[in-house]
Amino acid sequence: MEQVPLTLHVAPPLRFFLPSRSRNQDTLRIDHDSGSSLVHIVQSLGIPLTEVGRLRANGRDVPPTHRPGPGERIDVEPLALPQQAPTDPPRFLLDVHLGTLARRLRLLGIDTAYDNDRDDPSLVAQANAEQRVLLTRDRGLLCRRNLVSGAHVNSTRPDEQLREVLQRFAPGLRPWTRCPACNGVLVPAPLDEIARSLEPGTLATQQTFARCVTCDRVYWPGAHHSHLARIVHQAEQLLSTR
Repeated sequence: MEQVPLTLHVAPPLRFFLPSRSRNQDTLRIDHDSGSSLVHIVQSLGIPLTEVGRLRANGRDVPPTHRPGPGERIDVEPLALPQQAPTDPPRFLLDVHLGTLARRLRLLGIDTAYDNDRDDPSLVAQANAEQRVLLTRDRGLLCRRNLVSGAHVNSTRPDEQLREVLQRFAPGLRPWTRCPACNGVLVPAPLDEIARSLEPGTLATQQTFARCVTCDRVYWPGAHHSHLARIVHQAEQLLSTR
């Protein structure tokens, strides 16, 4: 197939995905197959389409299916934030490497599905069936053709990962309402219903309990409460400034 020249301007927030030799370049000049669509061209550079906002050819908006002609200038722009999710409030599905992030999102009351033993096709199928945003650090997973909604998590640090997701989607927070272990809903647990399952020391020092309606785990403000409360406070502060 004929090779045609193309000029691409990749917006700075998206250059993270480019090969290291290209990240400081304002303009890329490439040759591509005349039959290739923009979605193929952009993703072949390492940029998942889930991370892209507008695509423009010679100054006009074009869809990802656009097939550029010789010499066209293509502008690849980032998403406008906050990003719209398939549902309001947004629901998430996290891949196997984001377990800590999953627990923190659940701590904030955000509907977050997670399983530490799922393959890529199962993740895509679940995300689509349940209208969840698939969060992952795997670019290849985000480039799967049938994925409806996904987002790349850039950082490897849970604190920064949480900040990324909150800034990108600005979800409403309902702290302490979901089970960190299974994502079930937490409800107040009267002491007389759970006393037999608690240690004497817990009964002597705690007065407020919650129970997960899905897995029956019981929660109370324990030794890690101050750390968790700090995570909640920082998340609330972050979203209050938007």
